[in-house]
Amino acid sequence: MRRVLLADADAFYVAVARAVDPEGAGKATLLIVGGSRESRGVVCSASYETRKFGVRSAMPIARALRLCPDAVCVPVPFKACMQKSADIRALLHRYTPVVEGASVDEWYLDMTGTEGVYHHEPLATTAERIRSGIREATGLTLSIGGGTNKLIAKMAVDRAKPSRGGDGVLIIEAGAEEAFLRTCMLADIPLVGPKFQERLAARGLLTVEDVLRHNPETLGTWMSKREASWLWNRAHGIDDGTVAHRVMNRGISRDETFGKDLHDDVELERELLRLVTRAAADMRGDGLTARTVAVRLRDWDFKTRSAQRTLPEPVVSDRVILRVAHELLTSLRDARRVPARLVGVRLSGLAPAKLMSQIALLSEETERDRGLARAVDRVRGKYGAKSILPGGIVKGD
Repeated sequence: MRRVLLADADAFYVAVARAVDPEGAGKATLLIVGGSRESRGVVCSASYETRKFGVRSAMPIARALRLCPDAVCVPVPFKACMQKSADIRALLHRYTPVVEGASVDEWYLDMTGTEGVYHHEPLATTAERIRSGIREATGLTLSIGGGTNKLIAKMAVDRAKPSRGGDGVLIIEAGAEEAFLRTCMLADIPLVGPKFQERLAARGLLTVEDVLRHNPETLGTWMSKREASWLWNRAHGIDDGTVAHRVMNRGISRDETFGKDLHDDVELERELLRLVTRAAADMRGDGLTARTVAVRLRDWDFKTRSAQRTLPEPVVSDRVILRVAHELLTSLRDARRVPARLVGVRLSGLAPAKLMSQIALLSEETERDRGLARAVDRVRGKYGAKSILPGGIVKGD
């Protein structure tokens, strides 16, 4: 029987911001992490007290301050977040050898076969042990969900969060998956986004139980067969995904799902620029270089397409990465020009940046490119991620 846990750091960016600035952010009950009060950026995270005013992640900071005018705004402490994430992952390896980083603040743990190690105690007891150990070592709290696969663990951890009224741990025992799923909305299923929810609601499908009343054939008359099969499996708690252990992150991915499908090339290129800027900065922050650039598009009908290119030498600069990403996006758009619901960029072929001294002279990335990237990183490190941005990201005049 598979046993999978998902550990999710509670209000991770807020907790780290408070830890690195105890006299400022640390004393602010109403806290927004993402930029300064004058920033045109968006909320990365907000304290639970701030969320009660309606402030949410990805909301423009200006709007968040209208909802909660007394909130304190601070930049995202990227380096501290990456270090704390690495610390937590290293600690999680004490409890199981197989740990997969789902994001900077989420980790899947494959506990299958560890029953004897923990004297066959309930998985919930083991989860509490993990939670206490991480809190004692780092000062951060985790919510932990568990079940027989990654899907159930993900949905359980969302229910376990303090912001959802949970007590930090929720384990769905084998055989109890259907009873748990019947208490869930379709919006609780990962990847069932707002647009898909609207289409499902038009057919009277709001809860998982609504889907359980129909077979895949019936669902297939309302949507594509691929969508119907995917939704039916998720509603029944079926997920064959494995917890993949990696010594080092094989790639850095950033993507954006739009609230409204985008058809205009200029708007798509602006989003691509935003994602490349984030991914390249995060890569350099990890002390890495990349050789392969990939771009992914998910069209309005959920068809996902991608293209990638491997460069002859490793690179770190936004200019070269963006040029390649732009060409890949153009090729995907030329092949099928329809509205897009998601665009993403992935950097892989990662290697330590110390190898940059061995870059061949034939590389199209110049020392000026690398120097500029380092200078921009220093500015962002001192004044925040939104302190210096490509002009193409900013809309209007």
